[in-house]
Amino acid sequence: MGGGESCPSVHLPFARAGVARNPPSVRSPCHRRDARRTDAQGGHPLSHSKSRITWLIALFAVFTLVAAACGDDDGDDTSNGGAGEETGGGDAGGEEAGGDLSGSVVVSGSSTVEPISVAVAEKFNGENPDVDIPVDGPGTGDGFELFCQGETAINDASSKVKDAQIEQCEENGIEFIELWIGNDGLSIMTNEANDALSCVSLEDIYALVGPESQGFDNWSDAQDLATELGSDTELPDAPLDVTGPGEESGTFASFVEIVIEEFNEDRGQDATTRPDYQSSADDNVIIQGIQGSDTSFGWVGFAFAREAQGVKILEVDGGDGCVAPTDETVADGSYPIARPLFIYVNAQMAEENPALAAFVDYYLSDEGIASVGEVGYVPLADEDLEATRSLWEARTTGAQ
Repeated sequence: MGGGESCPSVHLPFARAGVARNPPSVRSPCHRRDARRTDAQGGHPLSHSKSRITWLIALFAVFTLVAAACGDDDGDDTSNGGAGEETGGGDAGGEEAGGDLSGSVVVSGSSTVEPISVAVAEKFNGENPDVDIPVDGPGTGDGFELFCQGETAINDASSKVKDAQIEQCEENGIEFIELWIGNDGLSIMTNEANDALSCVSLEDIYALVGPESQGFDNWSDAQDLATELGSDTELPDAPLDVTGPGEESGTFASFVEIVIEEFNEDRGQDATTRPDYQSSADDNVIIQGIQGSDTSFGWVGFAFAREAQGVKILEVDGGDGCVAPTDETVADGSYPIARPLFIYVNAQMAEENPALAAFVDYYLSDEGIASVGEVGYVPLADEDLEATRSLWEARTTGAQ
């Protein structure tokens, strides 16, 4: 990085203070006017000329040494990749950045994936503090609105890109690279005080929050529908307070795809949830809603659920018995409501912005991708991670 610049603050929850690296300004004595003239016409003694010549020779020697040292530094920067201009290659380690990168990488999208991107950005900024990486989590859908208009470089996504979003990107000339980075299980929850049940079936979930359950304000209101669908669960006679993701959320889209679409078409219903519940794109707000009622019902990503206090994660029966979400059951697919997590990278920006290319290199490096597990999600199997890295190295565009 340049020697006369200061580090900008990083727009993340872990914002760093700027660190000035300017050396103290040094002003040479030869910049000061000498009040005494050394020529005979000035009337000043010529005896000072000898000492001045000696002083100038010494000063010249100092400047020569400084110039030689600066030349050595420039040579070292070039050998390490200079200002990071060669970081757009396929090295998944991002090692060529060398701390000399600057610029901006704007990330938006899923609130589920947001903690992963924040963690990766924090690590990356430890080595590249001059790269500004704002990360926001308005939801996968809202994120794609920005991404397909060219306003962001990366869209975090907790559901796969939809046809309508692909069309929007194509209309605006945006090509993207789809990168699978981890796995998540949608955790179905109630309040820890609710001891009436510990497992629900997919039929129960549809009956409680599907498109046919509008107006149900008691768990038992969904009993007939659940039984009709084939459930043998006895739902409690208790108030039903539902809190869950809104339509802008990738978690909502995954929930609809995995749970609602299992039943809606055969029943002549739209592929959506009931509209009359408290919705939010913020998983923390959903957790608070579940904590606020003893007989609540809701769903969020696995990482948020297992770290939450005051909630009870329900097992889910997808037809083969009740299964709890764990790292193992999400990874092997035995948990019925598991899903992949993605980042989508603007392909043109990746070619034009060395900081973006280096950031994605780092994201997929061993150190970067470790953030998936560190924040509570389920890492990819080795072969799946290698497939993702290959897509990035080849800059393969489009949905896979």
